[in-house]
Amino acid sequence: MAAEMKVRFDMVACFVVRPGERAGSHELLQLRRAAGDFMGGAWSTVRGKVEEGETAWAAALRELREEAGLTPREFYQLDTVDIFYLHGDDTIWHCPGFCAVVDRNAEAILNSEHDAHRWIDRGKIDSEFLWPGERAQLAELCREILDNGKAKPYLRIKVE
Repeated sequence: MAAEMKVRFDMVACFVVRPGERAGSHELLQLRRAAGDFMGGAWSTVRGKVEEGETAWAAALRELREEAGLTPREFYQLDTVDIFYLHGDDTIWHCPGFCAVVDRNAEAILNSEHDAHRWIDRGKIDSEFLWPGERAQLAELCREILDNGKAKPYLRIKVE
């Protein structure tokens, strides 16, 4: 009997956006994984696991607070789900994405999983974001949320 590949649905991604210095521009937060941690030295977005009894969107908000010390002024779900394979545990992951819009002066406060952060201009998404799945979710985020696409009102999640 052949071994079965695992499929998991308990990871989320939370893309953090702030207004850029120029009117109408935007920047996206990247965190660098600490050396010695899984994928140490890689730049990525806020990511984490959904805890028992937690919704995906609540996990994204919690991970945002834990990894970057931030609270959004606007929060959105993305329609695109990042599906990727990790050979280390032979698992296919389905990872819903979220968008947290923060104020221009918001300061990231990192936890021990990360050792640096940077803000990437929206125009550099293709050259600065490592994973194809992240770039696909960011294309939707730019089109529907930042550029006020037709779906924007339906993607918003009201958080207090």
